[in-house]
Amino acid sequence: MAVAVNQPVSDFQAAATSGVTVTLSELKGRQVVIYFYPKDNTPGCTTQGQDFRDHIANFQAANTVVLGVSRDSLKTHENFKAKQSFPFELISDKDEAVCQLFDVIKLKKLYGKEYMGVDRSTFLIDKECVLRQEWRGVKVPGHVAEVLAQAEALNKA
Repeated sequence: MAVAVNQPVSDFQAAATSGVTVTLSELKGRQVVIYFYPKDNTPGCTTQGQDFRDHIANFQAANTVVLGVSRDSLKTHENFKAKQSFPFELISDKDEAVCQLFDVIKLKKLYGKEYMGVDRSTFLIDKECVLRQEWRGVKVPGHVAEVLAQAEALNKA
């Protein structure tokens, strides 16, 4: 079942960078921002990751963990994370289990060709693992600032 705003998010486990296995239930007590992006080392995805990186201290001050998710391999993720100095983990979702949970695999078009790809999306989960906000079809400019403002507001609530 896909996630819905103001409903608990089903627990999941996923392999991430730094040899970490991310388990949503283990993050209970902290807010979580999960952002889905199409592909490592592409212009939009790099800019989005850099924006999260550049605001990480503010997210941490708001008791919020940031996690990036794409279908790339852990090896590709490790290289991307190191190259961009990302201070957060990237989840490798090759089997699309996390993507399916958040319903982010969509039909996309590029140069007239249709394919199934990751719809750039972000989700804000509260300290009790309840989805509080979702952004789908995200445009990168200004997005991270908007997510941060919501995370800060939720942390104060």
